[in-house]
Amino acid sequence: MNLETALHPNHLALGARMVPFGGWDMPVQYSSILAEVKAVRTGAGLFDVSHMGRLYISGRRAADFLDWVLTGSASTLQIGRARYCMICNEAGGVIDDTIFYRLAGDRFLLVPNAGNRIEVVDWFQRWIDDRFTGGCNIDDQTRETGLIAVQGPDSPRILDGLCQMNDGQPLSALRFFTWAEGRFQGKTVFLGRTGYTGEDGFEMVVRSCDAPAIWNALIGQGITPCGLGARDVLRLEAALPLHGHEIDQNTSPVEAGLERFVRAEGDYIGAPVLRQQQESGTPRKLVGLTVPGRSAPRAGYPILFQGEIIGHITSGTYSPTLDTSIAMGYVLVRHAAVGGTVDVDIRGRSAPARIVPLPFYSRTSQLRTSQLRTRRSRQS
Repeated sequence: MNLETALHPNHLALGARMVPFGGWDMPVQYSSILAEVKAVRTGAGLFDVSHMGRLYISGRRAADFLDWVLTGSASTLQIGRARYCMICNEAGGVIDDTIFYRLAGDRFLLVPNAGNRIEVVDWFQRWIDDRFTGGCNIDDQTRETGLIAVQGPDSPRILDGLCQMNDGQPLSALRFFTWAEGRFQGKTVFLGRTGYTGEDGFEMVVRSCDAPAIWNALIGQGITPCGLGARDVLRLEAALPLHGHEIDQNTSPVEAGLERFVRAEGDYIGAPVLRQQQESGTPRKLVGLTVPGRSAPRAGYPILFQGEIIGHITSGTYSPTLDTSIAMGYVLVRHAAVGGTVDVDIRGRSAPARIVPLPFYSRTSQLRTSQLRTRRSRQS
């Protein structure tokens, strides 16, 4: 039986269509995926992401332990900051990708994906028992807390009116990939300026018992509730990887184009393999593809060059923001150059595709384009 978040009754009351995901019963959409995507890109969207894990790692050797199991450095991370990285196996494959926050010198919050949480806990405990006994411990607070994301350009303004931060600063003053604690209408909240949509926004950890009231207050501000369907489109437009698709235990961060999140120094699990790949390259590479029209390629569809299979799609969808079909997939390195053309087998039909730079969408480039159009209209 699937687990339910503290917001499960709220989703049902809003008429959400529920689906199993990562061992949880989660909303895939409320109104329509296209409308929910537009709300996040132009205003603000609200997501229940409580299915994601909340693991608190603490102890005198907590930083040393995380330095060993993560591709990103914990010991160099400042208190108040967050970092994205991977948890790799000895062969350099990705067990999970994660964001972790440094709460204190000897305390961290790590957020794994829903379907990988138990495996990550077991993996961590194995290494604690083997190398860090008595030096750190794991406190899994996933069931005791909720995780709510507010994403979109209007999110700082809306949350500024609802949250009082402990340091007296407005929430909008928080920098990207930093965190702060405060009160949301009297309820204790932990807020990180992070997200998985390619837009500005925040993710807040709250007590499970407080989650429904906070959710309803955000709905009351006119924020659009969004499901996993919109979340998947948004993350794909921003070319953010999804475990089980772009990354898995047989795929390395280097193949996936995530080498910037892999430390060049220090000893950690998978480091020898990853450094060798960085020096010598890999046989395949993750690329972005655009396919004209709305007939989107899906995960597993073959990618071909002159009739020869050179790779496969990992994720694909119609992008309402760009009004074209987009996809990511792995191809042989010799076919990975931006600007190249390939074909995608879409249910037996060969569709032309072009290899394009990633991400497909970024809010900074979109903002620059909007400002340029505004200046041109004023000059005309």
